Amino acid sequence: MTDLNPQAKQMADESMVRNLDAQARAIWPQEAPLLRRYSLPADPHILDAGCGTGEAASRLAELFPQASVLGVDIIDAHLDLARTRYASLEPRLRFEHQSIFELKAPDESFDLTVCRHVLHSIPHPDRVLAELARVTRRGGYLHLIAEDYGMLHFQPGALDVRDFWHRAPSSFGAATGTDLFMGRNTFSILVPMNVEQITVDYVIVDTVRVPRETFAAIIEAWRDGYADAIGELTPITREAAVAYFDQMIANIRNPRGYAVWMVPVLSARVKAAK
Repeated sequence: MTDLNPQAKQMADESMVRNLDAQARAIWPQEAPLLRRYSLPADPHILDAGCGTGEAASRLAELFPQASVLGVDIIDAHLDLARTRYASLEPRLRFEHQSIFELKAPDESFDLTVCRHVLHSIPHPDRVLAELARVTRRGGYLHLIAEDYGMLHFQPGALDVRDFWHRAPSSFGAATGTDLFMGRNTFSILVPMNVEQITVDYVIVDTVRVPRETFAAIIEAWRDGYADAIGELTPITREAAVAYFDQMIANIRNPRGYAVWMVPVLSARVKAAK
């Protein structure tokens, strides 16, 4: 049977808590206006599928003050942390242990279904997208952040970082049965589904729009959480991976340096019944 969570060790690592925090701080200011575009009821029901530590679920509850928000994940430590951090938002915000491959909700339960930073880390993303659409009401929306590791760019240094991002994601994806280029491939999965009004926007995480330390914290968390696995599963050694990441971090922290991560944000409206 295919492992449905091949990055379980990395997802449960303490570095992931830091990563989710830094990613939310970097991405949310540009993402929130995209979420406001959706035509939602005054008191929408919202699902955050693969909610992690609740960084996005809590922000969704604040962005839509009359909403009921459910965050689901399979890492209990993350869920416990989310419940502790955001207890003040109960009962509008709840967290449950559920797999996004088999959600407990009946059909058409949510007005907005959000899935952020997950699709690249799992096999069978088409099955997950079908499940997310199943629990979304007709006329409701899917909102997806699909990471793509061909969309990071850094200035040249002693090491050619382009070589790292060319080799590591392909090898890592092949070893884990995942697609680390989901950002460019999600559209093709959505097109034949029962959805319409597909959009592709980009959040630009760079050294102009995002504080340098926030951007650097994302790369540091990736280094700390994934260097060992990269050394095991790709042609790049752990030591080389750390060196690559350290050069990226130095590029970001250099006041004269420029670096950018283009983050695809896709949305689609589930077709209304005829």
